[in-house]
Amino acid sequence: MRAVVRAGRHIRCVSSIQERELLKTGVRRHISSEVQGSNYKLLRKDEHDRGVLYSYLVSRALSSPAAKHTSGVEGGRGGGPFVEYERRIAAGELMDGDSCQVGTLKELQRLYDQLVDSANACKLDKYEASDKAGRSRWFWSRLIPQSSVSPVKGLYLYGGVGTGKTMLMDLFYDQLPSNWRKKRIHFHDFMLTVHSRLQKHKGVADPLEVVAGEIADESILLCLDEFMVTDVADALILNRLFKHLFDNGVILVATSNRAPDSLYERGLQRDLFLPFIATLKERCVSHEIGSAVDYRKLTSAQLGFYFVGKELSAFLKQKFQELIGEHSASPQEVEVVMGRKLQVPLGANGCAYFPFEYLCDRPLGAADYFGLCKNFHTLALDGVPIFGLHNKTAAYRFVTLVDVMYENKARLLCTAEGTPMELLQKVVTISDAQHMAPRTASRSKKNDDSELCVDNELGFAKDRTISRLTEMNSKEYLEQHASMLADRQQASEVNTKGGIDTSMILLDKRHLLSF
Repeated sequence: MRAVVRAGRHIRCVSSIQERELLKTGVRRHISSEVQGSNYKLLRKDEHDRGVLYSYLVSRALSSPAAKHTSGVEGGRGGGPFVEYERRIAAGELMDGDSCQVGTLKELQRLYDQLVDSANACKLDKYEASDKAGRSRWFWSRLIPQSSVSPVKGLYLYGGVGTGKTMLMDLFYDQLPSNWRKKRIHFHDFMLTVHSRLQKHKGVADPLEVVAGEIADESILLCLDEFMVTDVADALILNRLFKHLFDNGVILVATSNRAPDSLYERGLQRDLFLPFIATLKERCVSHEIGSAVDYRKLTSAQLGFYFVGKELSAFLKQKFQELIGEHSASPQEVEVVMGRKLQVPLGANGCAYFPFEYLCDRPLGAADYFGLCKNFHTLALDGVPIFGLHNKTAAYRFVTLVDVMYENKARLLCTAEGTPMELLQKVVTISDAQHMAPRTASRSKKNDDSELCVDNELGFAKDRTISRLTEMNSKEYLEQHASMLADRQQASEVNTKGGIDTSMILLDKRHLLSF
């Protein structure tokens, strides 16, 4: 018998020999206790159901303290992100020759080795951190102020768009042992979770301390992608939130387009945000990825489902209909966040259609867009305009929408008045505006100034958005999206045929660690 064990994104097979060795070292007892002490029920007593459940239990056993010393499948010295990077180079999966990425990989490998060596001191193993111990720590922290700052510093990676920051952090994350208390999440999603938890603990003397304690109990190693601060509410709570997180032993790994000292630059009440920057630099090693290559723009296709021109609404609806096939599109209502509901003009077969104004000219934000992406894998957006001073707020929402869709690997169909570069050409940073050559004709200068949108945060987000729009319409991205849909369909069919209540059994360990 060969049991297939899912851990994160990887599938590995446990041979009968390995299986017998595991059983000899106590895994049989571990599985037996799981069966006796759990509430999992087999809906059908057939061979297939027992096989699926057995695979799940073996997965749990492989990550348990009883098995990890025997199986040799979990991380340790000799592995890590640099080793995996070299394997992908050799396999032709990644491009070779970028010294900036190699330098970053060395920093990630250094952190990986430190974490492996200090795993016990950092309390990374989720099976060794009991709920009782967590409650005890919470109780005593109420009476006696305590600090358990991690002996290992985190890592803050920053650099230009398309330099591979997210890919490198994911490569690092995927090499970490599955039994560690770890979390990889987009910064937008992380802050939404924080605000949701603050609302839940409303009325507590210091809700930020409680929220930080909850996050630390679940994830000692916190990997945040696209760290950026544009909201004054986020800026005001980050200092105290991360002080509590670091005091609870949390180790931060983050990626960002901006250096620590440039975060929330020229933002409202930035003086209250500056202590956070000092804390961040104290608890993380800052490393710049200086590559001048935008890997997103090296993709093979440039058009995809991005259609340039006016009066293309009928054409977009035709393409939308082609994607949903025989299904009939109709208005829908979906729940997005904390009970809020959003009206969808047309939706069917995982695809939703919106006029641009509906999603970006109304008071919607990242939470709404995350909710949409949980309900729909494809969004059709009709009529994206050229952005300037007159529609700056809509530009902010569009940038956020693109970020959320990219993070969720969603597919975008859109009609626009210009190419991705042309859409944001009139958006500039303060520094860019100061270096722009003055016009000789006063009329031309006046017209240009009236359309120019000088905004630091939007200006810095501009290149990232152009880069992501380019990649999202590439052949590689669309093939990846199609593969993701095929995997979901296959998993759905297996769950349906297997007859096991998947609401109780989650084979993907990442889901078991969600906030």
